Amino acid sequence: MKLASTDLRERLVAACDAGLHHAEAAKWFGVSERTVTRWHRLRRETGSLAPKPKPGRTAKITPAEYPALQAQVAAHADATLAQHCVWWQEAHGVQVSRATMSRLLAKWGLTLKKRP
Repeated sequence: MKLASTDLRERLVAACDAGLHHAEAAKWFGVSERTVTRWHRLRRETGSLAPKPKPGRTAKITPAEYPALQAQVAAHADATLAQHCVWWQEAHGVQVSRATMSRLLAKWGLTLKKRP
């Protein structure tokens, strides 16, 4: 789900502050009435309408490192997932599991053999 911009949130809350009912504002801005209520509560409790950070841990292989991994896979196309994990740890100092490596490569449409 895509987060609504802070600008949209501010315009919606300002419209409600100017006298627009929640149901009308929801219809006008294309959100649910529950969202309007949540954004009002968020502003009341925190003083800001900025979205909360997304939950979950950070990725071990960031999108900025994708080209390096793609180059590694291209250079060693016949290597196993385990070998790619070892090479990634040696080159970048970050240990990743075979499952993590497999999911990332599958996202790109690549598959690697599991056994030597």
